[in-house]
Amino acid sequence: MKIHQLKITLKHIKPPIWRRIEVPADTKLGKLHEVIQIAMGWTDSHMHAFIAGQTVYGTPDPEFGGGTTKNERNVRLDGIVKAGGKLIYEYDFGDGWEHEIKVEKILEADPAAHYPRCTAGKRACPPEDCGGAYRYVELLDALNDTSHPEHEDMVEWLGGEFDPEAFDLDEVNQALQGMQ
Repeated sequence: MKIHQLKITLKHIKPPIWRRIEVPADTKLGKLHEVIQIAMGWTDSHMHAFIAGQTVYGTPDPEFGGGTTKNERNVRLDGIVKAGGKLIYEYDFGDGWEHEIKVEKILEADPAAHYPRCTAGKRACPPEDCGGAYRYVELLDALNDTSHPEHEDMVEWLGGEFDPEAFDLDEVNQALQGMQ
């Protein structure tokens, strides 16, 4: 069995937020969406799409112009991107979180490994509904400055502290192992 080693980087954020994951090459995009949600730390509360070249894959919805969106459940990862290739994963069309997915390598599966798995990553995923990359920077500024006029409101909105540097590889892999 072939494995795609993917590096998923959240665009427009510095320093970068990223994950390196390994998935079977025949993974359907619908399943890859679930893997990305877990690996990045999102809660799957919003719509999403994959973009490969000029083609959009997702869950077609005629109410949202889904007539041109191809159904992600029928599309295998190895059918649309090869080693060195890239695609975009957009999550939460309102906030516009864009992730670059690069196929770093194609490997032989390790018979002792459980796939999908996360092998590395950096930094916490931004909180859901924080307003996109620009508003995320503003959120961090407010959280890091106790004299900032929005500091208390942002801490309350988050329900407590938020560590933008936190990333727990073991926690991600435990969640990935629980996938069906």
